[in-house]
Amino acid sequence: MNIFRYLFDPAILIILATSVGIMLYTYKSFVQVNKDLFTLINLLQRFKKSDLSYRFGEFNAALSKMKFISSAWNEFKSTLVFPESVAIKNQDNSVSYKNVSQTVNSIQTTVDPSYFFNEETLVSSKFNSKFIQIAPTILTGLGPLFTFLNIAVAFTHVDFSNQDTTLMSVTGLMSSMQIAAMCSVLAVSASLIYMFFEKLYYNKLCKIPLVSVQESLYSLFENVSSEKFLIELLQETKVQNGNLSRLLSTLPNQLKEAFEGSITKDIVPYMENMLFGINNINSSIKQINITTVNNKKNDGGDVVDKLF
Repeated sequence: MNIFRYLFDPAILIILATSVGIMLYTYKSFVQVNKDLFTLINLLQRFKKSDLSYRFGEFNAALSKMKFISSAWNEFKSTLVFPESVAIKNQDNSVSYKNVSQTVNSIQTTVDPSYFFNEETLVSSKFNSKFIQIAPTILTGLGPLFTFLNIAVAFTHVDFSNQDTTLMSVTGLMSSMQIAAMCSVLAVSASLIYMFFEKLYYNKLCKIPLVSVQESLYSLFENVSSEKFLIELLQETKVQNGNLSRLLSTLPNQLKEAFEGSITKDIVPYMENMLFGINNINSSIKQINITTVNNKKNDGGDVVDKLF
């Protein structure tokens, strides 16, 4: 019965209320992170590595709208290397994609996804992680605080003026010492229980979903080292230079054929029409001159001839 009476002591009630409040805050924080992580997992599972390069706009828009991951995603997006591809319309009106790159077959990243998507960015930054880390220390510190406080208060009530008051004072002192000892025991017990509780639920609600998110990102983006990417880029550059050289070697012949074809089809008929028009104009001018001379002869010559 004395134990239950001690449980209603203000110091013990403060220790119990503090430990319960910290546990509730921790559990609520973990549940919120767990909810966000599973929302992200469900989103990532909607996409596949084979079609991500063609649905990247949709993928980017979905992740950018999630405040939970938008900042980390924008940093990670700058490390992506995209393939070169063209769309081909099939006979049944479906669309397929032909890869024209010789080295890159999917979206690659030159940085490990876990560098951006880790415990710091997806878990601990979403709640007051510093407070959760020092919570066991706070609970443990409450024990000595209320222990010495109870002892100090108990000594202020000690009265040695006579035998009866001395006996009552010693009895009250021993009762206060029991409460003080119970404060330390409860505080240390609450700290140990909280540490076990925090480790258990952090692993269950945060750590395991975080690993699933990282595995989903690894399955969507092929990780390539910077050295390997530079080698692939050099190989692709050589291929493009070869294609460009062949194009430049055939360009003069193609220009010559195109120019000759244009002259034959367009310019020559146009020039012939111009010559035909000029000939018609010359014929008309000659006809007008002949008509003018004949008219003069019919009028009897010019004025001078008439005078003489």
